[in-house]
Amino acid sequence: MLEYRYDTQLLIEGQDLDEDAINDYFTENFKGDCLLAVGDEELIKIHYHTNEPWKVLEYCSTLGEIYDIVVEDMDRQARGLHG
Repeated sequence: MLEYRYDTQLLIEGQDLDEDAINDYFTENFKGDCLLAVGDEELIKIHYHTNEPWKVLEYCSTLGEIYDIVVEDMDRQARGLHG
């Protein structure tokens, strides 16, 4: 069983985005690992493993427009489709 089940990926489009502030917010407020928040002040790509992807989406939606959202259940993938 994986500690963090959902591989969560999305793009945030906005203004004055700060990848360091976003990294800090994730670290302080969410449980997860494999955090990647990279980009510039207008576009940030997020990649994160967590058990609560809806919290990530809710926070990111406060920063700007979110799109290309992918949430994959890695536990289900590891067990195979018929697991």
